[in-house]
Amino acid sequence: MDTFEGVHYGIVSQMNFIWQQARVPLIVPMLKILVFLCLAMSIMLFVERVYMGIVIVFLKLFGHKPEKHYKWEPLKDHDIELGNSAFPMVLVQIPMYNEKEVYQLSIGAACGLSWPSDRIIIQVLDDSTDPIIKNLVEVECERWRRKGINIKYEIRENRNGYKAGALKEGMKHSYVKLCDYVAIFDADFQPESNYLYRTIPFLDQNPQVGLVQARWKFVNADECLMTRMQEMSLDYHFLVEQEVGSSTHAFFGFNGTAGVWRISALNEAGGWKDRTTVEDMDLAVRASLKGWKFVYLSDLKVKSELPSTFKAYRYQQHRWSCGPANLFRKMAMEILRNKRVTMWKKFYVIYSFFFVRKIIAHVVTFTFYCVILPATVLVPEVEVPKWGAVYIPSIITLLNAVGTPRSFHLLVLWILFENVMSMHRTKATIIGLFEAGRVNEWVVTEKLGDALKTKSGGKAVKKPRIRIDGRLHFLELGVGAYLFLCGCYDLAFGKNHYFIYLFLQSFAFFVVGVGYVGIYVPSS
Repeated sequence: MDTFEGVHYGIVSQMNFIWQQARVPLIVPMLKILVFLCLAMSIMLFVERVYMGIVIVFLKLFGHKPEKHYKWEPLKDHDIELGNSAFPMVLVQIPMYNEKEVYQLSIGAACGLSWPSDRIIIQVLDDSTDPIIKNLVEVECERWRRKGINIKYEIRENRNGYKAGALKEGMKHSYVKLCDYVAIFDADFQPESNYLYRTIPFLDQNPQVGLVQARWKFVNADECLMTRMQEMSLDYHFLVEQEVGSSTHAFFGFNGTAGVWRISALNEAGGWKDRTTVEDMDLAVRASLKGWKFVYLSDLKVKSELPSTFKAYRYQQHRWSCGPANLFRKMAMEILRNKRVTMWKKFYVIYSFFFVRKIIAHVVTFTFYCVILPATVLVPEVEVPKWGAVYIPSIITLLNAVGTPRSFHLLVLWILFENVMSMHRTKATIIGLFEAGRVNEWVVTEKLGDALKTKSGGKAVKKPRIRIDGRLHFLELGVGAYLFLCGCYDLAFGKNHYFIYLFLQSFAFFVVGVGYVGIYVPSS
């Protein structure tokens, strides 16, 4: 026993000696450099958020609306001389893949759009691999066809290119040549009947406009705490980021659904490409470089569904973080060399749209607040100024929260959850920048539709139990343990009181790590 204790003491002493020898000449300088870089990124993000906040305030004060900036006159239902030919021909595409729970909702909503029946074509692009679901979708299309709706059910032999491949294949059909515009709705999206009457006039009366994008409205935001957190993040995107891009540069990232494209703009930009997992953003950037302008309508909302399970949300966030980083890698030089747009717009797209929002925002959140800041607790020679550790992140957080005032009381929980998700986003961003293994991974986000609603009246529905090996997330548990240890050290030896944040954040990582996020989904 004495021998074992002696060996143990010797190992500990040797490790402590190595730590003390390496700390001053190596670890302290390296950590100072990392802190400097993180502070620089924080300032970049802070300036971007403040800039967008100022623009939004001015837009609200001066009552800025797209109808005032662009021509917009309502299309008349009846014209004795021209008849329905006065209305442009519209194609409505609904791409889907094994969407058993929502296919009826999306097809029904598309078929319910108000527009002359001889001037609209509904195109269901079914990539389903389940023959039962495939048959259900085909039967649903046939049911609407018997009601007089011009609906086409299209399938293909493979899923090459995933959604981009399906949309590209759909544009090849002969009847598409008759159409002027194409509206796109994912399988869980349900547009209101007046959607086309609100959007088409912008395209029809403004030949420079290539895209009109509507805002998403989340029908299941109150399903569980995780969906409330998602609503807070996405509301900022739609109420601030998209609005600012539309009003200042006539450019923003197409959201892939709930938008209408001018087909000639889509074709001039090169059509759909499957080189990244963000085919929608890819198309938007290419169209913008051709000089096309985009219009965003924040007051036109289209119903959609948020992922209700953590697994589905994690896959979605991987795609949404990896894709933009990979697209930035592929298009940065093309944007710089472009001669059709102004230098100011190039700067906005490269710096603000891509670099700060799609890369810096993810990387600094995780590396600074979940890795570097906790590490400074162990190395007291390295100090983080209070403005960088407290003031800047607090202001950024408050600016992010303006989109969803009803959830302001959830702000602390949202911060902790976003920091956990920033780990996955940072990992995905790095994969996209360096084109690593999962760069083109595409997992369709699971939709639940009405499956969780019960007749019992609002009781929580217990989802099938997940095995313990599929429920534990070891990466989250590892980061949680690191933060907890740093918190304990700060509580014992520190002077900055970081342990309050460190314990809360470690708890958030532990909760996600053991799978208690998105497991029980309350019915509304």
